Amino acid sequence: MGRLRRPGQRDGAGNPTGRGRRRLFAERGYEGTSVDDLVRALGVHRGSLYKVCGSKRGLYLAALRRHLDHEVLPLASAIATAGDLPNALTQAAAAYDGGLAAGLLLLAAAERAPTDHETAELVTAGLTALDLAIRQVLGLDGTPQALAYALTAAVLGLPLRSRAGAEPTVGAEAVQALSTHLHH
Repeated sequence: MGRLRRPGQRDGAGNPTGRGRRRLFAERGYEGTSVDDLVRALGVHRGSLYKVCGSKRGLYLAALRRHLDHEVLPLASAIATAGDLPNALTQAAAAYDGGLAAGLLLLAAAERAPTDHETAELVTAGLTALDLAIRQVLGLDGTPQALAYALTAAVLGLPLRSRAGAEPTVGAEAVQALSTHLHH
């Protein structure tokens, strides 16, 4: 096993080491990811993991912060400039349909935020960025916060249904129906 790489360093395959952590936590959640899983995925000794990260929780919080910086906040920026609500919602749903974005923020919200204050703050920051982006694309400073909140919840709910076995086309159809209904 090799040394633990610092965040942002790349492994021999050219992949950011942070992506491997985020992927594990996004696929399995905090509770479903063991320290042994992390040791194997990162190719490090257990002692190195604890020396650099302090704990599994420390590694998780670092992965969640990186997820916000590299996936959620860029997505929020893209949504805010999408031009109209149908494009914004379609873009948001597509980003959350598979990949890292579909798991980590959602699992953090459901699994850790209720009992971990730092996780709750990070999740709130991510959700707030998405809410604000949707409010901005609607073009109304007076857009009710509750409407943006509901639209964010609807878009984020689609991957949860997909994880439970819903057909992917149903999610796309749901976004289109929602967009069309709200646009009129």
